[in-house]
Amino acid sequence: MSMDIFRQLLEAQRISQADLLRRRGVVGVAIGYRNYKEQATDQLAMSVLVEQKKPVEALSADDLIPPDVNGARTDVVEVGRLEAFTNPRDRFRPNIPAGVSIGHYMVTAGTLGAIVMDRSTGEPLILSNNHVLANSNEAEIGDAILQPGPTDHGARPDDVVAKLHRFEMLRFYSDSGSGPAPPTRTPLFPPGGCDVAELFVSVGNALSKISGSSKRLTTVQAPKAQVERGPIYANRVDAALARPVNPMLFQQSIVNIGRPNGARLAQLGMNIRKQGRTTGYTEGHVTLMNATVDVSYGENLQARFAGQVIATPMSQGGDSGALIVERDSLKAVGLLFAGSRRATIFTPIQTVLDVMEVDL
Repeated sequence: MSMDIFRQLLEAQRISQADLLRRRGVVGVAIGYRNYKEQATDQLAMSVLVEQKKPVEALSADDLIPPDVNGARTDVVEVGRLEAFTNPRDRFRPNIPAGVSIGHYMVTAGTLGAIVMDRSTGEPLILSNNHVLANSNEAEIGDAILQPGPTDHGARPDDVVAKLHRFEMLRFYSDSGSGPAPPTRTPLFPPGGCDVAELFVSVGNALSKISGSSKRLTTVQAPKAQVERGPIYANRVDAALARPVNPMLFQQSIVNIGRPNGARLAQLGMNIRKQGRTTGYTEGHVTLMNATVDVSYGENLQARFAGQVIATPMSQGGDSGALIVERDSLKAVGLLFAGSRRATIFTPIQTVLDVMEVDL
């Protein structure tokens, strides 16, 4: 390696680095051996690191990387999305971001979705699901909220970071044919984390049709008593709010995403992302809109939801409560609360904000 060439490249990097980092998709600048057809050569170059290489026609003139910068030859290197290796199941102090483990002291764990502002008082509140913060209707106002959640070794009193403030009551029905069911203490969270509740047959078949699969789910003939059950009332949201013990502990930024700066309506095909307690940062896209779905909250206990959005699979148990954000902006689009191996389901964020009377 020629030290003279290396020093020249360092000087060129010093002069041009700020300009290069302003270009869309660029995540770094370095010095290294130039690659040709994915193989390293013996030629030194200034490496411009990008999340994803794109064809020239897909880039604006301002975002193109010139072949030479300040006398230095450039080499565009794809490195993917660079992420800090934080564990969303950890105990975060003194700064608690959104997108990490949290939960009522009687559940296992879900995800801290966002810090929102009460429309009446202006105070900051924690937003997540009812089944994460309010134990599926079984909690009392003022109950302890832990970060991390109990399954991630959060315990009272050291990990109490908030108190349950208010929640939207979930309306359940029994799958046994006995009609609408009042809130019960049927456990929602098996060992290992909050379940992302399974979607039922109608949604699964819709997704199969979209993907071109010939496979379809089938139903077992229900007993007559089930057909004659009472009316089923649809829920709008699975949501709850907690009041921080010390608001200064909490960040408004979501791990690996940033601070949401408003709300946006989901659209078919929209690219989205989320940060959750279990699967961390994942991306997907919207596949179905205005969905009415039946969701399982434990053995023989269901809840119907209307006006929901369904996306590609991008979550697992413990991700409940995560904020869904548009991939190419910081606009929030929904609150994740259920899913399966084949789908993720979330409530439009404006519906959540209006029902809970809060703002981002």
